[in-house]
Amino acid sequence: MLVLLLVYAGPFAGLCWFSAGLCWSFCWFMLVLLLVYAGPFAGLYSRSFSIDYKNNCFQKDGKPFQYISGSIHYSRIPREYWKDRLLKMYMTGLNAIQVYVPWNFHETVQGVFNFAGDRDLEYFLNLANQTGLLVILRPGPYICAEWEMGGLPAWLLQKPNIILRSADTEYLKPASDWLAMLLTKMKPWLYQNGGNIISVQVENEYGSYFACDYNYMRHLHTLFRLFLGEDVILFTTDGNTDKEMICGTLEGLYATIDFGTDTNITAAFIRQRRFEPKGPLVNSEFYTGWLDHWGDKHASVDTVKVSKMLGEMLSMGASVNMYMFEGGTNFGYWNGKSAISVYLFRSVVTSYDYNAPLSEAGDPTDKLLAIRDVIKNFRDIPVGPMPPATPKFAYGFITLQKVSLLDTLSPQGPVRSQYPLTFEEIKQYYGFMLYRTTLPRNVPEPTPLISPLNGIHDRAYVSVNGVFQGLMERDTALVMNVTGQQGDQLDILVENMGRVNFGSYINDNKSLLGNLILGNDVLTDWSIYPLDIDTAVANGLLQVDHSGSAMEAGDGPMIYSGTLKSTGLAWDTFVKLNGWTKGQVWVNGVNLGRYWPQRGPQQTLYVPGPFLSATQPNNITVLELERAPSHRRILFMDRPQLNSTGQKT
Repeated sequence: MLVLLLVYAGPFAGLCWFSAGLCWSFCWFMLVLLLVYAGPFAGLYSRSFSIDYKNNCFQKDGKPFQYISGSIHYSRIPREYWKDRLLKMYMTGLNAIQVYVPWNFHETVQGVFNFAGDRDLEYFLNLANQTGLLVILRPGPYICAEWEMGGLPAWLLQKPNIILRSADTEYLKPASDWLAMLLTKMKPWLYQNGGNIISVQVENEYGSYFACDYNYMRHLHTLFRLFLGEDVILFTTDGNTDKEMICGTLEGLYATIDFGTDTNITAAFIRQRRFEPKGPLVNSEFYTGWLDHWGDKHASVDTVKVSKMLGEMLSMGASVNMYMFEGGTNFGYWNGKSAISVYLFRSVVTSYDYNAPLSEAGDPTDKLLAIRDVIKNFRDIPVGPMPPATPKFAYGFITLQKVSLLDTLSPQGPVRSQYPLTFEEIKQYYGFMLYRTTLPRNVPEPTPLISPLNGIHDRAYVSVNGVFQGLMERDTALVMNVTGQQGDQLDILVENMGRVNFGSYINDNKSLLGNLILGNDVLTDWSIYPLDIDTAVANGLLQVDHSGSAMEAGDGPMIYSGTLKSTGLAWDTFVKLNGWTKGQVWVNGVNLGRYWPQRGPQQTLYVPGPFLSATQPNNITVLELERAPSHRRILFMDRPQLNSTGQKT
């Protein structure tokens, strides 16, 4: 306020001092007028959010503050539902949210930034601000989050020797460019500047990464300070081990810790205290649930344990962020992958329900109500009813027909190469590519087709002259038999199942890595087709096949299409593909994500109401990769099914 008065009152004070003809009463009148008009800005200029090291707490506007926060990912929720989810979080009693910013969601193509529509981060921040929620921002550049490549853009892998998350200039330059653009946009949203961002995380769980590169962390620290200023709290988050805290923390960045219900609270906070002797206790990721991989049982974390442990941490004065509060959905190809070991990789399912307090569809759960009862003991809960669950509708069965592909999936034609090229080399970062060559000799007897270096990244669907032969899969199915004649067309459709998002193996290229060998012959002379299925579906370029085979289901990759008639409703629903094997679903051109009911546990895909039309027919497209059922029906239900392991076919 003093600065404001000096800025605005200074010229008038000088005028009064040097102008003998100007009466003092007029000068005082002008100063009073300035005070009146400066008054509304006084609150803005006194806003502060800081760490009180003496009293081991945060301070908001000079008063002790404890945040009770929940994680929400705008990238996993349709824009139309952002306000609904934020309001439910506020009505639970949260005073803050924690938000990741996925770099690859905004810069899918290098140098092209997208902050429109479902990517409008500032609109999301504004909604949170209007709702009364503060923001803990996690801009990366790496985020993990069970998100494709941990939020890093796949185009980084065009540099074959790049060391990600390090001071390697091939990584540091594009990462710095991204942060310079993003942090500049975020600075007006800092709490000190009138926004709602109270703290900003630098990197993410860096102690879990092999590099342990302090020069990299120092560079990020300098960059964040350059673009955000000296007043904002910068912090780190790391797992509950000494190694992770040692490699993930840095002087000048406030060290926080994360842990779940299987952890001794006292021991965890003692570990944080070894790295931050003074300041607030903070659990930046208190796990309310857990993720699912294909083939797992559906994960769950006991509600009683969550609510009991939350109460204990809040009683200690700790600030807590619940990860997740709503998980949402890995639409399209955005799911990540876990590296269980160097020879075992498991993809995250489409649903990111996470057994969180708000379900995948944003519905309040018993866990949310239990958490709200805990929070009541520590702060006033907003008055009013909890917003209800969004309405759901069971639209019933529809029958699909086979689609003629024509030449619409790769309109630019093939890239020709002696040996297979990676997705990244061809700049086809997600989805599918078709590798085509011919058999070099007659193979009348079943002959092994081999990927000797575990080079199937991630699944390969093999056909000879259009007849499906079988599939190969990373880590588990590296050999299969084929037959045919010299010159027969060999097609291998390769599916990218999502890149590793955590640990040391995030340099996860997609392709036929290395050569394929048929018997003793190395296969060469490839025509490689990047398939733009999403554009073809969105633009209505796929046509129903009216030939005699249209009514037949078959083996191997095929596309099917159908119509969900308008009912006057555009309510949430869940599509179940009973008897189908594995593939992808689009509704009105929007990619819902992957289905794989035979492997489970997820059996249904979430269809948000805003994806549907209440008045026009809804186009449904299914890419089935292995085998469609003879009935070719899919079912739209009014409830999800996330917890079945496999199905009978």
